[in-house]
Amino acid sequence: MLVYLNDKFINENKATVSVNNRSFRYGDGCFETIKLINGSVVLAHMHMERLFSTLQALQFECPSFFKAEYLLNKIAELAAKNEHQSMARIRLTIFRGDGGLYDTQSMWPNLLIQSWPLNEETNHFNENGLVIDVFEKGHKACDAFANLKSNNYLLYAMAAMYAKQQHCNDVLVLNQFGRIADATIANVFLLENETLITPPLSEGPVNGVMRRYLLENVASLGIASKEEPITIDRLLHADEVFLTNAIYGAKWVKQFGNRLYANKTISTIHQQLLLPLWK
Repeated sequence: MLVYLNDKFINENKATVSVNNRSFRYGDGCFETIKLINGSVVLAHMHMERLFSTLQALQFECPSFFKAEYLLNKIAELAAKNEHQSMARIRLTIFRGDGGLYDTQSMWPNLLIQSWPLNEETNHFNENGLVIDVFEKGHKACDAFANLKSNNYLLYAMAAMYAKQQHCNDVLVLNQFGRIADATIANVFLLENETLITPPLSEGPVNGVMRRYLLENVASLGIASKEEPITIDRLLHADEVFLTNAIYGAKWVKQFGNRLYANKTISTIHQQLLLPLWK
């Protein structure tokens, strides 16, 4: 497949970075995972707002052309060249150039865009439900960088390996206080007393686009929502649990430990808020 790397569409096998690259050395950069349907980015304004906010937080100095319109156009071009316009997962990786820890050569962003085809099943409700566990070998710091999709993804990578070893669909990542931050590739929601609850950004989760979309729109279905800290004990007493990200929207969690969950509310959200996004 082709990728877009710093103004060039090239074969992915020929896309390389320097051994002195700061993202390779230190995780100095960020990424954005996007769903493309019929040539258009789903929730494009939210993705672009988050991305440029992240670039500012990471002190990138963007050239005048490096704007949302430019990125969206390049995404569309790459998807067309790879024949992925129907439905695709797009990843934008932005990274600093060469340099040591104290001698960055340039603050300008380097850009890599990749695309992969998605199956229609991505849009379906997961009727079998997920089985999840908790990862306890590392904890997420609740600091100024916790909410960013940073290229430093070691904690989540180790959590994903643990999930595979435990034969789970995903695992929960805890913050420095032992409360739930998020999961390896998703934000966490629970239903408690007919109210949706998700950890606030102060608890350290990634600032997910789908998380934001649901918080801004579930009220239209008559569903209340709140951002509150979630402990493991609170999760075990919830009525429903689901995970959200930009690719699959929301997936119902069937089981955590010995606790089994219902799926009435998440099924309604899927039908009335998510499916319309993907048409």
